[in-house]
Amino acid sequence: MPDRQIYLLSPKDLSPETIAVAFAKTSRSPESFREIAEGLSDETSAKFHERWVVGYGHASVAEHAILHIAIENVSRVAMEVIESNRLASYTEKSTRYQKWGPDDFTIPPELDGHPLRDEFVTTIRFLFSTYAASLDPAREIVSKRVARRDGELDEAWDRRVRSQYVDSCRFLLPAAALANVGMTANARVLENAVRKFLSHPLEEVRAIGQRVKEVTKSEVPTLVKYAEAVPYLVETSAEIVLTSLRLPPFSEKMGGEKEGGWCQLVDYDKDGEQKVLAAALYRFGDMPYADAFAHVKALKKAERVQLAESLLGRLNRHDIPLRELEYCNYTFDLVMDQGAYAEFKRHRMMTQTPQLLTARLGYAIPRLIEEAGFRSEYEAAMERAASTYEKLAAWNLHVAQYVVPNGFNRRVLAQFNLRSAYHFCQLRAAANAHFSIRKIAERVAEEIRRVHPSLSAFMTLPEETWQDVEKNHFA
Repeated sequence: MPDRQIYLLSPKDLSPETIAVAFAKTSRSPESFREIAEGLSDETSAKFHERWVVGYGHASVAEHAILHIAIENVSRVAMEVIESNRLASYTEKSTRYQKWGPDDFTIPPELDGHPLRDEFVTTIRFLFSTYAASLDPAREIVSKRVARRDGELDEAWDRRVRSQYVDSCRFLLPAAALANVGMTANARVLENAVRKFLSHPLEEVRAIGQRVKEVTKSEVPTLVKYAEAVPYLVETSAEIVLTSLRLPPFSEKMGGEKEGGWCQLVDYDKDGEQKVLAAALYRFGDMPYADAFAHVKALKKAERVQLAESLLGRLNRHDIPLRELEYCNYTFDLVMDQGAYAEFKRHRMMTQTPQLLTARLGYAIPRLIEEAGFRSEYEAAMERAASTYEKLAAWNLHVAQYVVPNGFNRRVLAQFNLRSAYHFCQLRAAANAHFSIRKIAERVAEEIRRVHPSLSAFMTLPEETWQDVEKNHFA
């Protein structure tokens, strides 16, 4: 009996395209991966991909070619498009821990020669100068509250202080602010990403797509060279925009007058708990699903609670629930500040539909800004951004996004299953999470507990409520 072998095909020795071919050939070759790889070259690998991936559509082969792309000095608007690819990995420059300089922004190329360009730049510079002016007053307040730990170095203490006051001052930073991101993706995802970039209405995003295509062709020349703009994406988006513009006016209220109306559970599986419990019985039993579901439906409430305890009662904070929780789904219509969405968007296993950034849904005011005596300056900056936004929006809604600061609210439709809800709520309600996203996580958890108390009871959440977050962190 042959010995078990586990080893790496290292990108230090083989190109990404060659590694992909070596893995692909195992389906029809009796040779080991090492033997297959030894018989390959960049040229033969390229021919393989031309025939089987491009010619015959065996795109899954391209998933074995992995690339790491460094993307620097792109706007937050572009960053959202870059990070919208579900099956890639990202690490982004954080507004929570770093400070931005006065020139750390982009001017959208659509404004070149446009009469609104000067007003855009003036408004952006005003936002950045207000942001810079807010740092010291906010730091002074926080530094008085953060006690030094025994033996704590100045650098460590300053880092803890900075993470708190920068959290509030960042509400002033506009979407034109520049950031860096490291992206890891396989060639199949990358090709689709480039297609999306090249089909986007913003020039900045299209330019990023072209550059990503150029730099990655050196590593995967065959797998990305056919990535082009997609007429379906371009034309469909344009037509639906025109349809939406013909709709009657809508209320701009955020969920009406109801407390917490910014979080609406608009749809959920009424039988979600029974579906999950039935799926768990199905997994570990031998009955058809219909029989398992009928059995769970017939159980008394106490018996279902006991079954839920068996399924989830042993979870600790770092455990991932069984996949059977994915049979229960929720759809939320959320309104959150843009700073919160910057973190919410990282949960890419969800289905998320964000609306364009706008200045029409009001803005949040961090309590620290008010306590620092900086509220009037903050509001003046926000109102100026809103005024410039309206002028830009009358011409181009996409370009108008660049001037919108993090503090403004936006709408997001999100659908996810109970397993994803466990991950999101527990991670983002934690004490070290930003207070904007904590409020969202705690409110979402509250709604899920309302409709599915048996299965959501095992979420590990702090005693803090979303009302506590509003009271303690927002003016």
